[in-house]
Amino acid sequence: MQMLLPPIGFGLDELDDQQVAELIPAAWHAGFRAFDTAQLYGNEAALGRAIKTLQVPREEIFVTTKVMNRHFTEDRFLASVEESLERLDLEQVDLLLVHWPGHTMPIERQIELLNEACSRGLARHIGVSNYNSEQLARAVALSEAPIATNQVEIHPYLDQTVLRRRAHELGVPLTGFFVMAMGEAARDEALADIGRRHGKSAAQVALRWVHQLGDVPLTRSTRAERIPGNIDIFDFELSDEEMQTIQALARPGSRIVSPDNLAPEWD
Repeated sequence: MQMLLPPIGFGLDELDDQQVAELIPAAWHAGFRAFDTAQLYGNEAALGRAIKTLQVPREEIFVTTKVMNRHFTEDRFLASVEESLERLDLEQVDLLLVHWPGHTMPIERQIELLNEACSRGLARHIGVSNYNSEQLARAVALSEAPIATNQVEIHPYLDQTVLRRRAHELGVPLTGFFVMAMGEAARDEALADIGRRHGKSAAQVALRWVHQLGDVPLTRSTRAERIPGNIDIFDFELSDEEMQTIQALARPGSRIVSPDNLAPEWD
């Protein structure tokens, strides 16, 4: 059975330890329950400490982390997950992803090791990140446990129609990072115009657009006072025309991140 992901998550990419300590409580009190980190971000331990300060039941928090590609070796993959759990001070994560498909370990072996992490109780659920549609289909076919998500770049300027269609056919929701496109979406006049009709900001419109596509938006803020607005996206509905207006913002060459040694051939 496919798991039900939290509808929105708070991302920790590029947040330092002090920011994590300040922002995680603010995000929790605003209503966020899903927190997304990674070995690569270097703030797993800070997240673990922040969770402890909340003093809430473990089952009320959904924690995602990702295996960085330099640990895609037989002796390091599972060991690195155990080290992540030590830093997080958790017995298991709710969702474990591989961060990029890379080019050193075959997809088949990545999926086998994710399943082993799940069977050993290191993770409740498993998924992938930055897989193209062909890689995602292979992962779904190979995996004993359901592939819970494919976390990829999603924002109004990047057309992910092909990947989204295939993912949804496979029963795998996408999780979107860089929804604000490095701040461009929050300043976009077309999004702001739509927002004014609903009493919302351009940023809230972008997040709502991702949600209505059937995906899970990740949002991040370095200012605690902005966090409540980032989750306040579930009390309005974009029309079909508004959804199409946002989709029409997509343009070639808008992908923000695509490292040569890690990224696949994109759809």
